[in-house]
Amino acid sequence: MSNTDEETNPYELLGITMAATDGEIKTAYRQRSLKVHPDRNRGNPDAARQFHNLNQAYELLLDPLRRLALDAKLRVKEARKARFANYDAKRRTLVDELEERERAEEGRRMREEKEKELRRVEEEAERAAERAREEMEPPPPGDLDTTVRLKYPLAKHSDLTTADALASFLSSFGDVDKSSIILSMKPPKNAPTKPPKRAIALVQFLRIGDAFAAVCASGKREKGMEDVEISWAGGKEPPVLDWLRKKGKLGTADVEAGKKGYEADSTRKMDGQRTSTETGASTGPRGTLPQFSESRSSGTYSSFPEFVDTPPLLPRQPLQASTPAGLDYQSLTLMRLRQAERERLEREIREQEANE
Repeated sequence: MSNTDEETNPYELLGITMAATDGEIKTAYRQRSLKVHPDRNRGNPDAARQFHNLNQAYELLLDPLRRLALDAKLRVKEARKARFANYDAKRRTLVDELEERERAEEGRRMREEKEKELRRVEEEAERAAERAREEMEPPPPGDLDTTVRLKYPLAKHSDLTTADALASFLSSFGDVDKSSIILSMKPPKNAPTKPPKRAIALVQFLRIGDAFAAVCASGKREKGMEDVEISWAGGKEPPVLDWLRKKGKLGTADVEAGKKGYEADSTRKMDGQRTSTETGASTGPRGTLPQFSESRSSGTYSSFPEFVDTPPLLPRQPLQASTPAGLDYQSLTLMRLRQAERERLEREIREQEANE
């Protein structure tokens, strides 16, 4: 959901409480959707937006980890509200005491001390609220949170020479953004005429849980990953996995459960134009990562796991070759930073191959 949509409580949109079960959520959605569906409200120009917001709230509440993050945020908000209500009562008491002491001619000195104490209490409340918010809210999604790096010998995996083949090979873990896979196969530096001995690929999964499962299976024969080294493209584990682990939602038994887990908050990321190093366009049962290609594309970072009754995700919008009209400076800067990060990863692959 967008920032504007997230300001509306999904529970309030569906008319349910935070303790509602999945069945109650689905029942409430069906009842509300009949009332706000655009076909039933042709005279209401706002009906389409209301129906869209209702679908977004429904999808969010059926995603266990997204709902967990939402519940945590709502509890922080309620706790902060209660703290400030208590603070207001404390402030009134302090003001009454101050007035009494002023009437008793304790005057200016006591007023200054009380004002200083009030400022201290307010600052402590703000710091406590900030600490609680940092602990409860999940970290924001990173550009490379779902991107993994594969390295494997071509002698044992001679079929993994195309984006289609890689997508099919990794399909047991989940969907990937196939159209943006970066695949590099170069001959040895001292024998440029010989066929390449190994390959390096950057692949982006559509869900972070799928990428996590793939990294956990690196080199494991029972997972079909023998001689295949899989690591995070960013060089370290995404912060959200550490957050889930600290919350007790990620452990050894959660590798498979993680495949339906946390999806980052942004539902749409714009990609820059891809470089001409991509080996070719891909189509197949599983998708790929937002990297470089001569074609224009935008990678998505799905915000919801798949449920049988969940409405489909919105289609991805292509990024125009030129800067879209109205694109603000911040969005343009973020787009350029993402492009630079992908170029850096591809440059590292080339340098590593040149040194070997």
